Amino acid sequence: MFDALRQFLRGALAAAARPVSRSRSKAGIALLPYRGYGSRDELFLIGRVFRQRPGARQDKGLSLSGQVRNVMRRITRHPVQDMGVTARFGDASLRTRTDADGYFRIRMALPSPPPDTTCWHDVTLTLDGAPVTAKAPVFIPPPDCRFVVISDIDDTVVETGVANTVLMLWRLFVADAKSRTAFPGVAALYRGLHRGRSDAEFNPLLYVSRAPWGTYEVLDAFFRLHGIPVGPVLFLREWGVRWTSPIPRKARTHKEDLIRHMLALYGTLPFVLIGDSGQQDPEIYARIVADHPGRVLTVMIRDVSGDPARTRAIADLSEAVAKAGASLLLAADSVAMARHALSLGLVPAEVVEATAADRRHEAPAEDDAPGASVVIDAGERGPARIQGR
Repeated sequence: MFDALRQFLRGALAAAARPVSRSRSKAGIALLPYRGYGSRDELFLIGRVFRQRPGARQDKGLSLSGQVRNVMRRITRHPVQDMGVTARFGDASLRTRTDADGYFRIRMALPSPPPDTTCWHDVTLTLDGAPVTAKAPVFIPPPDCRFVVISDIDDTVVETGVANTVLMLWRLFVADAKSRTAFPGVAALYRGLHRGRSDAEFNPLLYVSRAPWGTYEVLDAFFRLHGIPVGPVLFLREWGVRWTSPIPRKARTHKEDLIRHMLALYGTLPFVLIGDSGQQDPEIYARIVADHPGRVLTVMIRDVSGDPARTRAIADLSEAVAKAGASLLLAADSVAMARHALSLGLVPAEVVEATAADRRHEAPAEDDAPGASVVIDAGERGPARIQGR
């Protein structure tokens, strides 16, 4: 038990200290960008500027006391408010300023589409009056992508809600992470949706979470560990937690606002919305379907509540979703989701096989039968399946 606790402390401290180590600067001002996203016409990214004490190191063999010092540097760092930040991409540039928490947001119109040779592009960031620069990776889908996937993280990809950072860190660094933290089969399913039916669509895969930006690198490590597509971005929010204000800010419309922004950004591309039954995902997604007819192909909800009353409520919602021209699947198993995606022409048959194989490998059960699922499909009434261009 003592060895496990020591392993957890080292791993947790390394993860907590990592943002400081990676974003250090000799000037005492750190510039930390997060992965961004965009379309052929516009790109968007978020980052933060803050002051930190010098001396942060990222050596793999850094002692426990050294990790603690790095964490203390992170806790005591101060956001740099009203700092000018300039972003440059090709012939386009944009200047903005940081907010009270040191965060900046870049929303840049592109005078011409970026090259099609890659989906990932670097945006150069500089600060006013400080010798600090950074490269922010931005995902811009190719012209042949067919749809956009938006997925919740908490209890949809990760079994333990990521807001419980301590428990997640324990499972990530001590427990058998591959079998106990990611839902079985989710990696193969999401890879299939990202690559699409042709295996070369590179459809945008966007994640939404109520967790704070401070968990970004922990989530990034988790996704990479499990082989889940990491991009184009993890949509998080700033809780606004400080010593003088320990209560997180409320963000009742956070997820809904982000999805509506994505619908506007990606023009006429249809969407696939994935969430769980434990929170308000079905209700939020149903409103999106109703307000944007023809833009949502399907809603897939992971059943984590086990409550018959909740199942009946979601079944009622699925009828409304069907009337609006989409479909809603309630499933307790990634294989059922993969089969549903196959029925809509979103993925090839191999993805169902790969998802089932991942499920058997990650979480052996008494049998390999997928969990029960309920689906109401729009059928002929709406765009419940898509065809290749």
